[in-house]
Amino acid sequence: MALGGLLKRLAPKPAVRLDPTFGDPVIGELREAAKAGGSAPGGGWPVIRERLEAVPDGQGRTRLLAGFDDVAGVEVWIQDVVKAEPESALALLVAGARQVSWAWEARTSARAQHVSREQFKVFHERLRVAEDWLYEVAEREPEWVAPWYYLQISGRGLQVGQEIARLRFEASVRRDPWHLGAHKQQLQQVCAKWSGSHEQMHAFARESMLAAPEGSSLGELVALAHLEHWLDLESGEDARYVIQDHVAEQLHEAADRSVRHPDYARDGRPPGWVHTYNTFAMAFSLAQEKQAAAEMFAEIGGTVTEFPWSYLNGSDPTVPFRQFRSKYAR
Repeated sequence: MALGGLLKRLAPKPAVRLDPTFGDPVIGELREAAKAGGSAPGGGWPVIRERLEAVPDGQGRTRLLAGFDDVAGVEVWIQDVVKAEPESALALLVAGARQVSWAWEARTSARAQHVSREQFKVFHERLRVAEDWLYEVAEREPEWVAPWYYLQISGRGLQVGQEIARLRFEASVRRDPWHLGAHKQQLQQVCAKWSGSHEQMHAFARESMLAAPEGSSLGELVALAHLEHWLDLESGEDARYVIQDHVAEQLHEAADRSVRHPDYARDGRPPGWVHTYNTFAMAFSLAQEKQAAAEMFAEIGGTVTEFPWSYLNGSDPTVPFRQFRSKYAR
């Protein structure tokens, strides 16, 4: 090995961190503002309003909303803001987004058989409130995609059925055709654990990727579909599935059409790129595609996203990240 290559391998790797801001200072500012509270002196609503209004509705704004919709306490103070600013669709959107996230916190990410009747009751009550608010936002601002994105998530929880779920997805992509978040939600909707099937899920992922321009983030859907398929299988069968040749071929094709394509970062990395690289890193690692996994880890540095690594360790997603990075990263 050349001296340069040896020194590179021996150099310390970036510290691993589960960063809810994904290294984005705007999300960091939004999270701090959300913790600060409403519009009273010292409150955070003016900051949140300014930051969200500065970003055109679409993937960018959805990403910012998702960056702080898990902050506890927003569900309390945002209602005072809505009352104080009844004409503000943006305040109602923040309320609806937080309500959806708050509902899923009550349910948890456990499979249905492990969720109590009381948890389901709270889950559904919160989601029904969210739906009322989000539909009102959609009526006030018919061009906005964000309310439809969150209605996809609430609809899955309320089990509105595949037909209505599809209509909500179509409402999202009419407003933003290549909206990665909307496509991810529809992928969840058609996977086996949500009354879809592996065949339906893989077909949706591939068709969406091929319909999008090369360099689009939608290649991530193919990797996600293989991770969902792997997750649904019994121990032993899952490992055999993910190392099959056709899985590796499809992962490489998806990477070539997205993160490895010259157009992917032509105008700067797109919203959500950290998630996309983490998804490919985990998929290539499980598939034992060492060089490809190393390439993904090199781009990520040490920024871990909770999803999808939580599929390997729900308590501490950084553990499997570290293990695979140590095994495969150069």
